[in-house]
Amino acid sequence: MNRIDRVSAILIQLQSRRVVKASDIAERFNISLRTVYRDVKTLEEAGIPIIGEAGVGYSIVDGYRLPPVMFTKEEATAFLTAEKFVEKLTDASTTEHHKSAMYKIKAILKTAEKNLLEDIDGNIEVLRSHSQLRVDNKDHIQTLLNSIAQKSVLHINYFANHSQEHTKRDVEPIGIFYKDSYWHLIAYCLLRAAYRDFRIDRINHIEVTGRTFTSKHPTLKAYIAQTVKEQELDMVIMRVDKAVCRHLEYQKYYSGFISEKNVGNQIEMTFLTTSLEGFARWFMMFGDQAEIISPDSLKERVGNIASAIAQKNLQLTNSY
Repeated sequence: MNRIDRVSAILIQLQSRRVVKASDIAERFNISLRTVYRDVKTLEEAGIPIIGEAGVGYSIVDGYRLPPVMFTKEEATAFLTAEKFVEKLTDASTTEHHKSAMYKIKAILKTAEKNLLEDIDGNIEVLRSHSQLRVDNKDHIQTLLNSIAQKSVLHINYFANHSQEHTKRDVEPIGIFYKDSYWHLIAYCLLRAAYRDFRIDRINHIEVTGRTFTSKHPTLKAYIAQTVKEQELDMVIMRVDKAVCRHLEYQKYYSGFISEKNVGNQIEMTFLTTSLEGFARWFMMFGDQAEIISPDSLKERVGNIASAIAQKNLQLTNSY
């Protein structure tokens, strides 16, 4: 970063918080404190009303510049909440770009909103579970987004889980989406001559080929809608005792949950699932406190699994 860009960025950072420490500026731009003092002096000489207090930091006189855009407190906290999600659910490159954008947003907030964000920053957190976002420090998302916008053909080295093989292929990217703790790339694979869903964490290497494509592809939204339409989905309705319902709060979404309603002392849940077999085995985890309303085929499958378990345990008991 050249000095002009850095000084401009420092001005934005100074406007993003009530007080900014010289050490924070030095750390962000990887410069010495002496350089920070020199850059701040440049801003002062340019007429920026900066207040510096030893041991505290720098601040800009409130009202120095009227914000071109006014945000409500609710909008300001929404930005902060989004920042927490970006930090945990995207790659390092996207996080860095978002952080830079947040400096610019905070720069035009009024002092009251800046103070609000500083006060609640430590009260909002997104925790990453063991099943969330496995990207292995790969910064692919920004490369993919740029290639989608520029219609660039990509050369990827991809690990196919079903065959346990590493493959190399050229693809025409359409879009990316986040689902079930993973980022996915939808692209037209030139090797297979078909659209494919690539898990981004399984892309070991991406190379922008320099070639552009002119093929007309469906939008990501249209592709996903068509894919869902083509899938054979089974509707499942079950009722769960309210005492156990809270334990299913996160798991239910992985099984196709779409709605629920109160029915006496139970919660009636509706699902659309691609696998009745998988749903039956999930249901067995809490089946003693639940009942299946429909379909009958699911009831039968759960009954068969329960019978098989009972029979196996009986055989084991008799063998001792």
